[in-house]
Amino acid sequence: MPHRYDLILKSGTVIDPRNQRHGVMDVAVAEGRIAEVGPDLDSRSAAECVDVAGSLVLPGIIDLHVHASSWLGGKFGHRMMALAGVTTALDLSGPMESVLEIARDHGAGLSLACLEAVRPGYTVKGADPDRPELEGMLRDSLQKGAYGLKILGGHYPLTPEATRRAIEAAHRQNAYLAFHAGTLNTKSNIEGFHEAIELIQDLPVHLAHINSYCRGAVRPCIGETEEAIQALEQHPRICSESYLSPINGTSAKCSSGVPESDVTKSCLDTGGFPATEAGLKDAIVAGWAQINLESDDQVVLAVGDEAVEWWRGRGTDTTVSFSVNPVVPRLRLASAKRETGDFVVDCISTDGGGIPRNVTVEMGLALVKLQAFTVTEFASKTSANPAMILGLENKGHLGVGADADISVLSLETQKPVLSVANGEIIVRNGRASGRSTRIITTPAGRASVEAHGLEPLVVDPADAPVCRRDSLTGQPPER
Repeated sequence: MPHRYDLILKSGTVIDPRNQRHGVMDVAVAEGRIAEVGPDLDSRSAAECVDVAGSLVLPGIIDLHVHASSWLGGKFGHRMMALAGVTTALDLSGPMESVLEIARDHGAGLSLACLEAVRPGYTVKGADPDRPELEGMLRDSLQKGAYGLKILGGHYPLTPEATRRAIEAAHRQNAYLAFHAGTLNTKSNIEGFHEAIELIQDLPVHLAHINSYCRGAVRPCIGETEEAIQALEQHPRICSESYLSPINGTSAKCSSGVPESDVTKSCLDTGGFPATEAGLKDAIVAGWAQINLESDDQVVLAVGDEAVEWWRGRGTDTTVSFSVNPVVPRLRLASAKRETGDFVVDCISTDGGGIPRNVTVEMGLALVKLQAFTVTEFASKTSANPAMILGLENKGHLGVGADADISVLSLETQKPVLSVANGEIIVRNGRASGRSTRIITTPAGRASVEAHGLEPLVVDPADAPVCRRDSLTGQPPER
């Protein structure tokens, strides 16, 4: 007799904020979907039954800010995310072609969307692209499979006017738009954050990694953090995320003797090193700059001569990390709430992927233990909220008919136990077994995704609003 279900997860503590579930029960999966949630489901009705008693069973973790391309992140990013409990992610830089190739050749069973970077000298001609150039770039990016655009202002700034034009271009085409604050007039700091708020005005935009603007570069970091919280409270249409890792990640690529990224220059200056290629080398030797080095199917942080050799051997075109994120802004931004009880910063992200800081489970559950927020609120910030922001109606919850994306976590060890993505177990006992990738795209990108041999998950912005913070107050899919 054929089995009714493909999989049952038995006796875990199910946490599903969108469906107001919190208790010990079973979750059944069939044909890639949640089939039933309830107590004492018959184990004999499933092809496989896994006892997860004592573990938390949450909707699959959705990381709203990762990097998984040959430019940033690299080929091990998918595996690193899967092992960290992630089932869905948003790449915030591209390039799209590289993201698709890595997703095809090194996938780990995840669903992934990608935003193409607006980068002077690469995807646009210069720092002041006009409206036709930006709209043409967006159309081309969507046809390649991108979900929208990312303004890399803090790294590769545009003029303020071009930044606003990019925001408007995305809004006109109803495309997703993320913004790393900073323009030619400001840097990636609290002043750039305030300028970003002014440029965004009342349009729905994903403002990236709020903690990175609160490092104390202009004023004491505690004061900068409170400024950021107040500004976000006053602009409720802005979607936002922050991460919990002490390290950042940026490009180590140098041209004409200087780093190309303005963030890299600022980090060198913070550590007391000249913002030059020679200064970066000295910072690597001294241990202030940590080169992201591939080793044993993962990326590790390296310093000293070995790291310099890796960096030089790749023409300086590698990723580098610096320990520049103060503790207080990270903790305050993760837990700050509005008067309504909603979080000021909607999501916990990592800015990780192939950058080794995928610590959402490790550090997020530590904050649960510290009672900074509840485990239900953790599930909201790591799954329910990002799903709504991305317009993914079938993710971020465990309602019947939803995509069977499930993260099983240990509160005791603060580690993932098991992960299910699209109905398949992709991680079990610390081993990743998933393959390929589902690419979240728009109707314009379907053909490109399929041409790369990947399965598209098509979201039509006309039907499912994306990058809309006001969608977080929508009705839950099931009661």
